[in-house]
Amino acid sequence: MKKILITGATGLIGQEIVNVCHEQGIAVNYLTTSKRKLTENDNYKGFYWNPNKGDIDINCFEGVDAIVNLVGATISKRWTDSYKKEIINSRTETAHLLYNTIKTHGFPVKQMVSASAVHVYPDSLTNYYEEDETQISNSFLGQVVTKWENAVDAFSALNIKVAKIRIGLVLSEKGGALPEIAKPVKFGAGAAFGSGEQWQSWIHVKDLARLFVFAVTNDFEGIFHGVAPNPVTNNELTKTVAKVLHRPLILPNIPKPAMKLVLGEMHSLLFESQRVSASKVEALGFGFQYHHLEPALLDIFS
Repeated sequence: MKKILITGATGLIGQEIVNVCHEQGIAVNYLTTSKRKLTENDNYKGFYWNPNKGDIDINCFEGVDAIVNLVGATISKRWTDSYKKEIINSRTETAHLLYNTIKTHGFPVKQMVSASAVHVYPDSLTNYYEEDETQISNSFLGQVVTKWENAVDAFSALNIKVAKIRIGLVLSEKGGALPEIAKPVKFGAGAAFGSGEQWQSWIHVKDLARLFVFAVTNDFEGIFHGVAPNPVTNNELTKTVAKVLHRPLILPNIPKPAMKLVLGEMHSLLFESQRVSASKVEALGFGFQYHHLEPALLDIFS
């Protein structure tokens, strides 16, 4: 039985990946900072770590072929100076701890599949980004992704294949942005942001989980996009959520200065535009269950 180690296994995406692994007969070890979340089954074992102190239970690597790296503080929280450091450190220091532990003990891990984000690309209404794009956003999130990916790239020095999956807007009823988008719509107060023309490269959480496992089982190496094949504008996203929820959209679009007052620098999450291609993973044989937004939302809200 193949075995993988997951960081962030108890989070939104991690839980779905665990489900897919078990469907495919893949055993999971996972790391958690909460001793309450430790469980031990034949195909699902938890191990404690404390990256802030450099502590890790090295037994987590026993029999592990690949690592799926999802850990990182949420970006959906006000970006104070101290929290910005936490966003970066939660991604880089955890990677450094994994790297140093593997190097010190010589664990025979063959592959690292890490989450990343499409926010690495510059804000643009016209560009259509492929994986070979070299332009990097000078925004805070662009800096986060650059440092995150650099920390992960270090594993290649240990002869470990490194795959980075740049994720877009993840759609799930259990968390992330979608419940927050849907909440005002349900009360008849939904509206698009700014011009509404900014692109949203989205993906159903079930497809994203399947993509991570596909990357592991097919030995992916390099940069890949975790987005569905048909991105939409913010206007279209908002209208489709309203349609699926059978609610009217009667309010004008929400202006950028208003959201900047409410959210501070984090408001850029709502107004940046990254239209991102899914053609590389499709060409490698990955089949999306949810190509278009409306069927994805119908599944989620059914």
